[in-house]
Amino acid sequence: MKTKILLLALTVLMSGNLVAQKTVKVKYPAKKVKSKDWKVLLDNDLTAWEVWTGVPHKSIKNLPEGYQKEANGENKKPVGLGDPFDLFTVSTDEDGEPVLNISGLAYGGLTSIESYSNYHLTLLFKWGEKKYEPRLDKPRDCGLLYHCHGEHGAFWDVWKSCLESQIQERDFGDLFTLAGTSAKVRANDEKRWDPTSDNFVKSAKRSFDAESPHGEWTRVDLYVIGDKAVHVTNGVVVLALTDAKSKNGNPLTKGQIQIQSEGAECYAKDICIRPINKFPKKVLKAAGW
Repeated sequence: MKTKILLLALTVLMSGNLVAQKTVKVKYPAKKVKSKDWKVLLDNDLTAWEVWTGVPHKSIKNLPEGYQKEANGENKKPVGLGDPFDLFTVSTDEDGEPVLNISGLAYGGLTSIESYSNYHLTLLFKWGEKKYEPRLDKPRDCGLLYHCHGEHGAFWDVWKSCLESQIQERDFGDLFTLAGTSAKVRANDEKRWDPTSDNFVKSAKRSFDAESPHGEWTRVDLYVIGDKAVHVTNGVVVLALTDAKSKNGNPLTKGQIQIQSEGAECYAKDICIRPINKFPKKVLKAAGW
């Protein structure tokens, strides 16, 4: 009897998730928006970026020279600026274009040297196969962080205080607020973005799964104007937010960009940014603004 009740409860929960989680047909990867204003952010030497490496997991054996363990032998301190584990390297594809290789071996952040405001960022992303501790039994994970500001390591000793457009298997476009930041997102009772809702939350799940199949490229776009932002996956608007604020309550309208290394092998290319002074009409309409 208990088994039947448990199965019935699971069925109801799964049905609820199916109702809450909408689906949409997409073409993958979405085409890049045509513009003469694109600035390429990826080159063979990562000249537009710096790397911050977090606390090495205990499974990592070849620690950098001079790294200080705790008295009990545990790793508690971040490695800091630098990339001794080659978390972020660049290779070349069949067309001679640079490809960012993200190993995922340790937690780290590829951080843009410049800060940006009022922009459209685009990139192509796909998963590799390898996974590492502490996420061996979890979905492959990465993330596109924006409005990054303040000191490195504000969140989990790795990433800056920022907003995150999630990049995780079947979870492209969720909003996370890191290290005290906040935002307003219209969401339904399941905390999924719903532009028609009168309920506001500070972080929310995407409305649609629009990710490409495993091993295929997914187009990720981020539109930012002032303290508003729109997350787009394969051309589909999946979340929109307003009133981005820092830990101190100040409007968040600019900041650096970070790409995460978070336990999963993955790749990114065609990383470009362009200035904009307004949201495209289709984006505005989809966001409900």
